[in-house]
Amino acid sequence: MLVLQNVVKRYFAGEPNELEALKQVSLTVNRGELVSIVGQSGSGKSTLMNIIGALDRPTEGRYILDGTPVEDMRDNDLSALRNEKVGFVFQTFNLVSKINALQNVALPMFYKGIPARARKERAAALLALVGMADRMTHMPNELSGGQKQRVAIARALANDPAIILADEPTGALDSETGKMVMDLFLRIHKEEKRTILLITHNEALADMTERKITIHDGRIASDVCLQKGGGVL
Repeated sequence: MLVLQNVVKRYFAGEPNELEALKQVSLTVNRGELVSIVGQSGSGKSTLMNIIGALDRPTEGRYILDGTPVEDMRDNDLSALRNEKVGFVFQTFNLVSKINALQNVALPMFYKGIPARARKERAAALLALVGMADRMTHMPNELSGGQKQRVAIARALANDPAIILADEPTGALDSETGKMVMDLFLRIHKEEKRTILLITHNEALADMTERKITIHDGRIASDVCLQKGGGVL
């Protein structure tokens, strides 16, 4: 489903300030897994996220996402792959401020060429899935932080991606709201059988996943299987 083989990522290659952010990272994530990736600032987890999300390419090594080799793809093909295969959820929500919740969720489908009526119907169904059916016409500035993140999760599901990549999805939320959002991820994983990678520095959230990968100094320091369905729904 997702395979990294001996991935190296260098910045400023060949220059005096060359930095090797990832060092021979090998990793396999199977379809339907709920995995957390944890590490301190500077550990390499953000670089790993960028490569997994096809936002960047490895300097060396191979990356295969849902059967497609990624490392040598052209920029246009990489952009299309991201839109079709990866659903992103960010700490800062990244909703478009001038359109409502329904339109935000429908936006990725517009870029995929899905007809307007089908976009609207699927966006409405996804907002209902995340408990936002009564907020479809609300603008982002009319929503709380937790509600914005629910809309962002619905948007991440819009194009039926192979993987959902959540980067510190509770980082901008208070602890109670953050737990509600995490419970939503757990429910989507359970009911939708989604493959979810959660990037976080929060060990408590990581311990709610099925598998926890720890990154340290650009290497995988540990890869631990936790109890299945560790979160409380």
